[in-house]
Amino acid sequence: MQSLFDILGKKDYDVPPEVAEIKAYVMRHFKKDVSVAIQTNTILITAGSAAFAGSLRPHLHKLQKQLKTEKKLVIRIG
Repeated sequence: MQSLFDILGKKDYDVPPEVAEIKAYVMRHFKKDVSVAIQTNTILITAGSAAFAGSLRPHLHKLQKQLKTEKKLVIRIG
């Protein structure tokens, strides 16, 4: 029987590069934090307010090119 340490110790908990790059881009351009979740076909960016989400929307195309990803970028207000 394996211990919990053996099971969880082999798991890779590093932040995906897309998440780090999106957070750095937003911090560099807007000086705000966002939360980012990666799903199968989408990358979900959660903005803190509707105004911030609206300001972020024009940057999605540029951000998708920078990431070199085919995943759809979605902004959520939360």
